[in-house]
Amino acid sequence: MGTAPLAAVVLRRLAQTAACEIPAVVTRPDRPQGRSLQCLPSAVKTAALELRLPVWQPEKAREPAFIEQLKAAKPDIIIVTAYGQILPQTILDIPPYGCLNVHASLLPRWRGAAPIQWALLSGDTQTGVTIMKMDAGLDTGDILSMAATPITDSDNAVTLHDRLAQMGAELLVATLPDWLAGKIAPQKQPAEGVTIARKITKEDGRADWTLPASSLRNRLRAFIPWPGLYTRLPADAAGKPGALLKIWEATVENSAGTKPGEILRADGHGIVVACGQDALRITILQKEGGRRLSARDFLAGHPLHQGQLLG
Repeated sequence: MGTAPLAAVVLRRLAQTAACEIPAVVTRPDRPQGRSLQCLPSAVKTAALELRLPVWQPEKAREPAFIEQLKAAKPDIIIVTAYGQILPQTILDIPPYGCLNVHASLLPRWRGAAPIQWALLSGDTQTGVTIMKMDAGLDTGDILSMAATPITDSDNAVTLHDRLAQMGAELLVATLPDWLAGKIAPQKQPAEGVTIARKITKEDGRADWTLPASSLRNRLRAFIPWPGLYTRLPADAAGKPGALLKIWEATVENSAGTKPGEILRADGHGIVVACGQDALRITILQKEGGRRLSARDFLAGHPLHQGQLLG
């Protein structure tokens, strides 16, 4: 059971395991996506079809008809990864070996929908994956196994996602034989250190220039590719707000200005913007409706000057 790209990586790895028989794949219904709002399959459905596996797409996992369908399949175990719904106890009780979840954090830190983004947002220096026996709570089940990885300064949500997806898939495959053989004693999650990774919204990507530059760079790393870190170009002479500006790459600089959002310098080396602490040097950016450009190329067509304010 899964929906997101991370779950598709786990599915493909399970399909390569000779001892693993997959009678069905459960994912969310096709949803409108992109600017065209075309109805597209989830990453898991795409992978399942390529693997020629049956696909079930209930609107809600609590639907009685789906629960009966699941019972009829008589699964020994259910693997859940980034499915997008909390499963009811009636489903958790179906397989004799339980429902196992592959979660992209070191639980109990970052329970919830967006653990990768929140680890980066918070400046964590380490994260990892957890294989958990699910209960009816939000990522509160007992731990079967864990694997850790450092978060480097060059990591962002894409690189960290891809690494954790591979780690989670391999850890699951390594854990399953011992779990099925009764060799693993599940461990309760610690009561201390619980944090919640709520779902990310588009508004989270708006640059708050009163924050320290390091926090804004963490937001940039966490929100690639969506919702991104974005601001507005300076208002025109009539006070009309400028166009949206998406920031793709930036570094922290030891500079200061009198107003957060004030442009301190704008040249071929970058656009330096004052923050609540230090400054952010923007090196790759994109105007709404335009192409992604280096600061040098952007300024050639959109001059910016010291003292102007981004908002």
